[in-house]
Amino acid sequence: LVNEVTTLHRHLEANHSGKYRIWAKSVNFLSKLPGDVKKRKEAKEEVHRTLDCDLWEKVSERVVPYSDKLFRRTAVEWIAATDQPLQALEHPKFKELIDVASCVTSGVKIPGQKAAQGEVISLFKGHITRLRAKLNVSVPFGCCLSLSFLSFCICRVQLPKAKSA
Repeated sequence: LVNEVTTLHRHLEANHSGKYRIWAKSVNFLSKLPGDVKKRKEAKEEVHRTLDCDLWEKVSERVVPYSDKLFRRTAVEWIAATDQPLQALEHPKFKELIDVASCVTSGVKIPGQKAAQGEVISLFKGHITRLRAKLNVSVPFGCCLSLSFLSFCICRVQLPKAKSA
């Protein structure tokens, strides 16, 4: 005798699947063979995934109407929550970010950490490339210098000013 039902199902699938499926169909029985169960499960998940995708595409985040009071409150909460200095609100890049976001009519998609990290690395490599071209220096990207050391060096390099015509 077989102690486990799943072992019996695997045996039936391996050795008697044709006869089992014919019998199950003739008595209107739902096949319990592991392969058949897996196929039904995958088909159900595919339908579920398709429905989820359709629902998520149709459902959009609610866009909060703008008001000066709401913006001030949200900005102060952001400063407190992220431990930013108060001067962060006056920084030109913060103002540029707000200007860009204010043009959006359907909400802003904020990049995740990995996407932001990729963008920072891409910007950094672009700055290094331009700096290398200006200084006529050959330093490979794969060098063993740390990112903080390279940032330190870049911040302290005085680029020659462009000659005005």
